[in-house]
Amino acid sequence: MTNKILMAALCFSILSCGVVKKKTSYGSQRKITVEAEDNSTHEGEEADEEEHLSGEIAEEFTILEKSEDIIDTALSFSGVRYKYGGTSRKGIDCSGLLYVSFLEHDIYLPRISFYMANEGKRIDLTEVTKGDLLFFTTSKRRKRINHVGLVVDIEGEDIKFIHATTSRGVIVSSLNEGYWNYAFVKATRVL
Repeated sequence: MTNKILMAALCFSILSCGVVKKKTSYGSQRKITVEAEDNSTHEGEEADEEEHLSGEIAEEFTILEKSEDIIDTALSFSGVRYKYGGTSRKGIDCSGLLYVSFLEHDIYLPRISFYMANEGKRIDLTEVTKGDLLFFTTSKRRKRINHVGLVVDIEGEDIKFIHATTSRGVIVSSLNEGYWNYAFVKATRVL
């Protein structure tokens, strides 16, 4: 019985929406009391500026979207074992992980981390965002870049990055970890 009452009330409210019509009346004469300035010379400049700003916003959104896609690709390799020179789910190394992740989204990076470090624009750690690259020197004998990771998240001052380690395969680590903080060399932006 209550269902029938609810249905009747619902039907009544839906049908009555179009029945009530508010009457609007305006005065018989409208007067303009303020005259507009002639801004025709500024209208073109404002339109160009708005178009430029909307273009920048669209480009920034596209970059964010692309970096998220690249991060998702890299994260899909989580747990894959380390293999020197590897570029597949059977085994992969640090530069291979980034090489494959970017290439899948039509961005070519060199295959070796040392050469990858020469791509893009060097940025300060305070400027790092998702999709940026972090480079490290992990060799005690040589002071040359030999490791790379991809920034996947930033939680306050903690930068999380995905990379392939020789001991644990593809994992997400924190730059706050002593080892990685000590080995860190630089950050770059390629997008």
